[in-house]
Amino acid sequence: MEIFLFVLVGVASIIAFIMMGLDKSYAKKGKWRIPEQTLWVTSLVGGAPGAWFGMIYFRHKTKHSLFQFGMPLLTITWMIILL
Repeated sequence: MEIFLFVLVGVASIIAFIMMGLDKSYAKKGKWRIPEQTLWVTSLVGGAPGAWFGMIYFRHKTKHSLFQFGMPLLTITWMIILL
């Protein structure tokens, strides 16, 4: 069970990180965006660390207070679950 959770968080984090980068790129180009709900669902199922790192790396969603506070909190929650 433990290995499953580590794999889940790892894979979901990679996906969330990529999604943050894509959404930032789409925003710059004025293209169709990834819905925030999709970003949150991916984070809830384990992708929060990757999404948080993506926020910082791509400087994306950093002015949204829900993301500013929610993503770190969700990441900490996942880290506690993994411990």
